[in-house]
Amino acid sequence: MGLTTDQRNADPDVVELGSETICVSFQTRDGMAEVNVPKGTSILDAALQAKVDIETTCGKRGTCRSCRIKVLSGQVPPETQQDRQQLGTEELQERFRLSCQTKAIADCTIVPSPPKSEAGLKVLNAEPARDKLRGAISSGVEKHLVHPKPPVDENEETSDLEEVMKTIETGAGARPKLSVLRKLPELLRDGKDGLTVTLFNGDIVDLEKGDRTDHAYGMAFDIGTTTIAASLLNLNTGEQLASVSGVNPQAVHGGDLMSRISFAQFDEKKLAVLRGKLLTAMNDFISEAAEQAGIERGNIYKIVVVGNTCMHHVFLGIDTSHVGLAPYAPAFRDPLVIPSGEVPLKNAPNAHVCTLPIIAGFVGADTIAALLASRIYENDTIQAVVDIGTNGEVVLGNKDRLMACSAPAGPALEGGEISQGMRAAVGAIDAIELQDDDVVVRTIENAPAIGICGSGLIDIVSKLRDRELVNKRGRLLHKDFEQLPKTLGQRFVQTEKSRGFCLVSDTDSGSGQDIVLTQADIRQLQLAKGAIYSAILMLQRVMEVRDEDIDTLYLAGGFGNFINLDSAIKIRLLPPLDHDRISYVGNAAQQGAELALLSESERENTAKIAARIEHVALATRMEFQELFVDACDLQ
Repeated sequence: MGLTTDQRNADPDVVELGSETICVSFQTRDGMAEVNVPKGTSILDAALQAKVDIETTCGKRGTCRSCRIKVLSGQVPPETQQDRQQLGTEELQERFRLSCQTKAIADCTIVPSPPKSEAGLKVLNAEPARDKLRGAISSGVEKHLVHPKPPVDENEETSDLEEVMKTIETGAGARPKLSVLRKLPELLRDGKDGLTVTLFNGDIVDLEKGDRTDHAYGMAFDIGTTTIAASLLNLNTGEQLASVSGVNPQAVHGGDLMSRISFAQFDEKKLAVLRGKLLTAMNDFISEAAEQAGIERGNIYKIVVVGNTCMHHVFLGIDTSHVGLAPYAPAFRDPLVIPSGEVPLKNAPNAHVCTLPIIAGFVGADTIAALLASRIYENDTIQAVVDIGTNGEVVLGNKDRLMACSAPAGPALEGGEISQGMRAAVGAIDAIELQDDDVVVRTIENAPAIGICGSGLIDIVSKLRDRELVNKRGRLLHKDFEQLPKTLGQRFVQTEKSRGFCLVSDTDSGSGQDIVLTQADIRQLQLAKGAIYSAILMLQRVMEVRDEDIDTLYLAGGFGNFINLDSAIKIRLLPPLDHDRISYVGNAAQQGAELALLSESERENTAKIAARIEHVALATRMEFQELFVDACDLQ
């Protein structure tokens, strides 16, 4: 039996796609953007076609508010169940909708909800790796000042290139880049002060007039799901000359790896969108770093790039569809060395790009780089590397055995899918103190509070648990408020969507609204920290390693550097180790990339490390589900 007109209008999922073309206009800070789409196209897909970025932390599942939009004019689409859950009656009445769930049903003008300010975003760059380098710098980049003469005898069978190569000891068999050959004739005949020939692993990659032997540089990139960090190094001295970082621009298409994979799955155009955003950011970072250091981009000769398997594949333009499907196999695992023009990283035209090996679908080159920096693969004692992030990785072992697994924590620890979550930027609540009768919050740079970052979320829940305002199962106190000090009891609120604990009132916040930790936020934290902790427990069980057997736990990743250890242990994000057995190592992945940048022997060693690692697929272990459920509990 067919649907009536009223029934069709009542259900936004029952729209005749393609039956009519409508115009969707987006009001942005840069002006208006318009696109014509078939009726029934989601507002989010229309925004993508209009090249308007709308953040989708949850990957279009309707479980967060980040893609919220307001219909300024035109017919308002009917609300969905997800709209009601995430937005509530008041916002729905004010014409707000979730763009991922809402279908355009008529010409309309849309304004995307602006993301929280990320001014002063805290992205941790690596400490300089020079001090950890074994032996002398041997980056593979060599620069030679030579004084060749152009051919003068017509009867002599020679060429400009051959005359140059006669002056280089390692020149035999060297292959020049085409760009070198193009400028060779002029430079050779104008080279009164000699020529500087640059080689990378024996091949000629650059030719310059005069003595330029002091100008040899390289860059190390760590491409994270949430952030990108890069550093520029002098390849002669190992000195770190510049450090740049920022949010991974792909985040608008999903806060976690599976959301990104789903976005581009079996769709070359969407893969190109993800890759284009990444390459644009990386090219910008190259220019920014070169400007900071006062160097020429053409003198950047080597770039080492690490990241998880998904980011690694997207960077290279390789389809990630099957990384997201069982058995989650990567396209390849071996290291690569390719000219920058093939990527392309156009802002470093003379560079070669080196990627490190990957281990499995969700344990990537960033883990290998972190192991290179930590050196646990050569120690007698049992050690662990725990990289806490959107996609966490855990490695446990020593020189005799290494085991690794991935822990899909999701974006909660980066502020994603938290009702008022944000990244670690100015105004983010990153800690609290529970006094006898009230709460004192601490924010980054002591600015007025505008949201809660991941380290703050951990600290808040830990402190609430200390006072039994949250129970072991993660449930917020829901009765007996009269037994609390009045000011503390009044902080428990009941919103339209969820019970919550008000940290900052609207009059004191920087956003003009209450900053509330909700029951749903606590559940998101439990799932995230449960994934990390259960991954550690799983490796301990497989290797028969007790807590007391772990000599050192290296806490890696930018996020890990900012958390309060007491709070992390109390909520069971980390095992109960003495603090002197837990060591912050910062961005170990980027530091490992720097080691591979400065030393070809270190880079070649990564393949040997990768070959030793046993990957543990958590989902295939029958006992893992039990471990995970238990790990979600708070202490």
